[in-house]
Amino acid sequence: MRKRAIAAVVLSSAVISATAQAREIQPTASAPDTTIVGRGFGHGRGLSQYGAQGAALAGKSVKQILDFYYPGTTAGKATGSIRVRVSADTTDGVRVGAVNKLAVRSFATGKVYVLPKASTRSQWSIDPNGEHGTKLSSYDTKTKKWTLYKTFTGMAQFEGAVVIGLVLPSGAVRRYRGALRAIDVSGTHLDTVNVVPLEYYLSGVVPREAVSSWKPAALQAQAVAARTYSVYHRDRATRKAYDLCDTTSCQVYGGYDSEETSTNNAVAATAGQIRLYKGKPIIAEFSSSNGGATVAGEVPYQLMKADGWDGYPKNGNPNVTWSVRRSAADMQATFDVGSIRYVRVLKRTGVGPGGGRALTIEAVGSKGKRVLTADQVRSRLHLRSGWISFPVKPLDMPTTAAELPAR
Repeated sequence: MRKRAIAAVVLSSAVISATAQAREIQPTASAPDTTIVGRGFGHGRGLSQYGAQGAALAGKSVKQILDFYYPGTTAGKATGSIRVRVSADTTDGVRVGAVNKLAVRSFATGKVYVLPKASTRSQWSIDPNGEHGTKLSSYDTKTKKWTLYKTFTGMAQFEGAVVIGLVLPSGAVRRYRGALRAIDVSGTHLDTVNVVPLEYYLSGVVPREAVSSWKPAALQAQAVAARTYSVYHRDRATRKAYDLCDTTSCQVYGGYDSEETSTNNAVAATAGQIRLYKGKPIIAEFSSSNGGATVAGEVPYQLMKADGWDGYPKNGNPNVTWSVRRSAADMQATFDVGSIRYVRVLKRTGVGPGGGRALTIEAVGSKGKRVLTADQVRSRLHLRSGWISFPVKPLDMPTTAAELPAR
């Protein structure tokens, strides 16, 4: 018979009662799954997207929302364009659907070539050609073949049309405003970058980062946060071929096909608005839900404080609380201490429900013990956040268990 393993969590008091122990200690006889209860989704720094909706439902203005989540910052203005790498295009080149007024620009010469009307060709493609060169080919609807149209000594981009359809590897077409640029990367392929005016870029971001049916003030707060985040990174990417990616690693961007009337209105209502600290654009981070308290960061405007808007009634936040199960194998792989006897939270922030977000977590097993940060545990167990605890059945509570004092 296997030894019984227990999982325990420290809240924030020096010593908790036996009743609290019953809630926080979970035996794992016969290596069952471990239940993990958590709060929030994401890093918790800056704007809570569901919190912004909660504040908007409570009648707060966009300025009040931004002042709460980015304290000490002021309003500013920004213009220009953004260069976004399109991650879904993994083809060797940049292939687009033919459309009237489409043109191609050579970066070596700066010359722009207006392409023939769409009626005679269905697709155009910029592909690698020799050492750091490109070639432009078209698919002729009559001959059903690709035909070389022009070669360039450097990179090139498609531009001119109001909307350009990018053909993805699957054959699906995703439409973008602005230009679609081929950029030289290592290897034998080209990356695709969408060069788009800042406001049009935001029109493809806000509906992917927020819920388009949310209150106007919440959508406007998201627009200002996303615009500020974009400008912050643009200012630091001058030597790169692009400013941002289009995934959650940066902020999600879906181009023209993602646009919604409500979010376009939010972008227009806040046109050019960003947030500044000491006259410079801030790193306006945001996440889905902070679970009830913001997280302190390395900059003065990222403070730890309770957030009542994140779980505000009827804001529809599915992430304010959640629970998942992880197998004994997952837990053992996470901590690497052999057969786990117990896991407990050593330290919490002390701000927010249940003693706040977890900071450090200790596991004791057959091979010793190990302490990880809550963010490490979150990453290894694929959790929504590091604000976690381990509830138990009262009848499973061991008769001898001591909690560590809060630190």
